[in-house]
Amino acid sequence: MIIKNLKLETMKTIKILAFILCTSALITSCSNDDDNPPPVNEEEVITTLTATLTPVGGGTEITLQTRDLDGDGPNPPVITVSGPLAVGTTYNGSLELLNETETPAELINTEILGEDDEHQFFFQSTNSIATFTYSDTDGDGNPLGLEFTLTTAGSAGSGNITIILRHELDKNATGVSDGDITNAGGDTDIQTSFTVMLQ
Repeated sequence: MIIKNLKLETMKTIKILAFILCTSALITSCSNDDDNPPPVNEEEVITTLTATLTPVGGGTEITLQTRDLDGDGPNPPVITVSGPLAVGTTYNGSLELLNETETPAELINTEILGEDDEHQFFFQSTNSIATFTYSDTDGDGNPLGLEFTLTTAGSAGSGNITIILRHELDKNATGVSDGDITNAGGDTDIQTSFTVMLQ
């Protein structure tokens, strides 16, 4: 009789343990793994970049613009330069970036400023036609590039000016604070080249 009761108690214990194991497995498998999903840092959609160059001391304002309303579609971007740059002149530059797939167009500058520690513009020129200096910084004092100065060479000529926006880059890498993109890393949000004349 004692052995029979012992067997019954053992079977009850096994059944209870099996129930507990099945229940906890079910609870675990049904738990919501997305309670704290990692934040998604989506790339900005940029259809239009406009650089406005205003000569220090007066003169003709120049705009450089790239506009690509179909993004990765078949149509190439429309690139325009409003006129030649003056020889030996310093221009105050500012950039406006838009997402024109939205109505009204979304100003991407706001997002860039909100994540300024993760963004930086880089400026390059061919034929030594221009040099660039950052006029703005992020919250940590590192260059940003929505505002800049451009100084043209002292003699007439032509070449390309390239503007690149990188995000999630290493702003502490060698040369980055001086505008050298070589060690910056990160991803390119937009890159475009403008053919310009110096007169």
